[in-house]
Amino acid sequence: MSGAVLALVLFAAALHAGWNAVVKGAPDKLLNSVAVAAAAAFIAVLLLPWVARPAPAAWPYIAASGLLHVAYFVLVARAYAAADMALAYPVMRGSAPLLVALASAAVLLEPLGATAWVGVALLCAGILGFAVGARGHGAAGLGYALLNALVIAAYTLVDGLGARLSGQPLAYTLCVLLAGGVPLAAWALARRGPAALVLLRARWRQLLLAGAGTVTSYTLVLWAMTQAPVALVAALRECSIVFAMLLSTLVLGERLAAPRLAAAALVLVGVVILRMA
Repeated sequence: MSGAVLALVLFAAALHAGWNAVVKGAPDKLLNSVAVAAAAAFIAVLLLPWVARPAPAAWPYIAASGLLHVAYFVLVARAYAAADMALAYPVMRGSAPLLVALASAAVLLEPLGATAWVGVALLCAGILGFAVGARGHGAAGLGYALLNALVIAAYTLVDGLGARLSGQPLAYTLCVLLAGGVPLAAWALARRGPAALVLLRARWRQLLLAGAGTVTSYTLVLWAMTQAPVALVAALRECSIVFAMLLSTLVLGERLAAPRLAAAALVLVGVVILRMA
């Protein structure tokens, strides 16, 4: 993996942690999660006329990924409503890379070497280590987080294939976010119309920034998957937990405990090993 790809994936990870902090810090987490997805879809509508269309072979993947992203945004909100971010985020993001690594060898025919597996293992161990000592570890929150890890692994594999077939990673990303955001926006207007309009008036700047972060983050990740093995990109992307730790401490007021610092060290060692793989 080149240094440029690594740097862009890390930037994408920081953006991802940022919009998750926006959702976690909001009183109505489901409506805010849906609003972020809708904002990303709105940005996609503005940008799609200016980019080439994805190849026809990619459209089934776009449809599948759109449905998976609907489930993803709903489960993000459910997990944050039932559990602390220090538990939900690491479990959601930390379990997915291992599932992707196990599946990618069979599905994408991209077997990893021994060094890469060491990096993936350390990265996953570090990310899951953030859950140690976390508050709010109810069964419901843990269940939602684990279920979302399966969704994340599924759309990662779908999009790893779809982005390559599309020939246009940016257009593919915009179509996926549009396919997921439109049904969520329609649900919000139909079921929570007055509350959704109040939220848009009060937080439209934050939501647009979060939507732009979603578009940029996922575009960079899908582009990276066309340049490097999907399993490595998926694992490296989960460095977002380090950025999430900083945001949860500085913005959400969570305490930076010693186990989290140790977990961050494991993540960084895993990043270095992946860089050398």
